[in-house]
Amino acid sequence: MSSTVGIADSVGTQTVTEQEDLLATLAQHRHFLRYTTRDLTDGQAAERTTVSALCLGGLIKHVTAVEQSWVAFVLGEQKEASPEQWAGQFKVLPGETLAGLLAAYDQTAERTTAVFKALPELSESRPLPEAPWFEPGARWSYRRVLLHLIAETSQHAGHADIIREALDGSRTMG
Repeated sequence: MSSTVGIADSVGTQTVTEQEDLLATLAQHRHFLRYTTRDLTDGQAAERTTVSALCLGGLIKHVTAVEQSWVAFVLGEQKEASPEQWAGQFKVLPGETLAGLLAAYDQTAERTTAVFKALPELSESRPLPEAPWFEPGARWSYRRVLLHLIAETSQHAGHADIIREALDGSRTMG
């Protein structure tokens, strides 16, 4: 059974599920990341403005792939990305557009939200795939996966803000 949290509003107290609360937080951080790309051309979205290889379009593409991967994990459909696919996540490739990357991100966000809303319980878990960065035999609950998606999106929204400020002085907040 999902736990609930009371949230006070101007009319009284409204009860929301844990999934709704966490998904609202993820949506807020997605908004910050998307907002950083406002009014950019495809060329600007592909431009590297720091010594890192990161660009704004690449960050959108990477976060999309991360969400897709973790949703596949939750659904038991885990697939491994090739080294070429992994490297290509961080750059805008020929033929890719910012509008296309944002549309893919929106579709992925809709699917992620639907999958997590449909889960009966966030405390259920799955074994993590074997990888050098995971402890052998470790399991993650669906809650931890959702919290990881929030952290990943938030971290990359911060990266995006730095890249955008270096690009043209615009900032997401402040």
